Amino acid sequence: MSNDDAAGRAKQKRGSRNRTGGGSAKARRKAARLAAVQALYQIDLNQIEPTGIAVESVIGEFVNHRLGEEIDGAKFVSADPQLFADIVRGAAHRRAEVDGMLASALEPRYALDRLELLMRAILRAGAYELFVHNDTHPRILISEYVDVAHAFFAAREPGMVNGVLDHVARALRPDELAQPDPSRDSSSDR
Repeated sequence: MSNDDAAGRAKQKRGSRNRTGGGSAKARRKAARLAAVQALYQIDLNQIEPTGIAVESVIGEFVNHRLGEEIDGAKFVSADPQLFADIVRGAAHRRAEVDGMLASALEPRYALDRLELLMRAILRAGAYELFVHNDTHPRILISEYVDVAHAFFAAREPGMVNGVLDHVARALRPDELAQPDPSRDSSSDR
């Protein structure tokens, strides 16, 4: 069997799914954040322990089969795989710390364990990034996760994401929040 035959069989096996790649660095980061929320949701939904090989299995599944794919005619920007894996791995492995930050930011009537799984995944990913990604301004991170919330929710949930992550950012990075909003700078690509 020639290499062309093998490549053709592999393409047939995948069906209508093709890697699309492309996109700006900013678009790849946005796609990574969205995919990380989906992976964290999957981990929570399947009650996967937040440490160990199971989390790596979910990361591998996304990297190998979902990021940058064309599925049923819909083309997706290829996500930044390093950022994606960092968010999923970090939010899962440091879940206790992240959940502690979120619990202090939530009103008592909105206990973290009572939130819808997708909302919890968005908040965990955003809080984790605010905690460790000091190279990105907190306002940009908050805006990114509000956008993720808009991808899934149409009601008050995006506002809740904004409020909770703003509270976390004020606790973790108050000096940066006092600086001008870099997202208003059109040259910013972070």
